Amino acid sequence: MSRGGQDKDRADGPERRCIATGETQPASGLIRFVVGPEGQVVPDHAGKLPGRGIWVASEPAALEKAAKKGLFARAAKAPVTVPDDLPTLIEQMLARRVVELISLARKSGSAVSGYEKVKDWLGREDAVVLIQAEDGSSRGKSKLSTPYGGKYIGWLTADELGLAFGREKVIHAALGAGGLTKRVVEEAQRLKGLRVGRTDAATAAGAAEAAKAAGGGRGRRKG
Repeated sequence: MSRGGQDKDRADGPERRCIATGETQPASGLIRFVVGPEGQVVPDHAGKLPGRGIWVASEPAALEKAAKKGLFARAAKAPVTVPDDLPTLIEQMLARRVVELISLARKSGSAVSGYEKVKDWLGREDAVVLIQAEDGSSRGKSKLSTPYGGKYIGWLTADELGLAFGREKVIHAALGAGGLTKRVVEEAQRLKGLRVGRTDAATAAGAAEAAKAAGGGRGRRKG
């Protein structure tokens, strides 16, 4: 048995049980918490802090329930202190982490920004992840498509992408294979749960499939 006490390891990666929903799902969709030496609940985004892991789905409702219903204390079997407005805190921390990881990928040559550079990478099949700012022009974004078999990240702002690339604003970016790409995708997926949510994501996916079936465009994959 692993550190969470209710873990499963499968071919598609480890799974953990959310203390709020009771569901077992891939760890990439949950946030790991540990209890600090003074009884404070601490998010462990890097997965390196010592202690028994407490897992919560990366969704506002699950985080609010865990905080308000005393589920952290129940899981820890001890009194704990939970930060105020936990969903907002986690969203901010995840956004910073994703931006930092993209910045590191840029410095290592595994990420580019700007329409022409991204288009070039896509054309040469060097890109495995397409990133576009959620507040960018829909018309401009529609001119680029997610690489075949790749991933799409569309829930960061132009300002956040700008921070990652040392510019004021960035609308289009791409990641190459290897390096930090897998970690960017995993952390971005957690952030998506807080910014997009399951319902919105399912609605968007359904609309895209309907448009594709009707012949209305190429049907970009949204992650």
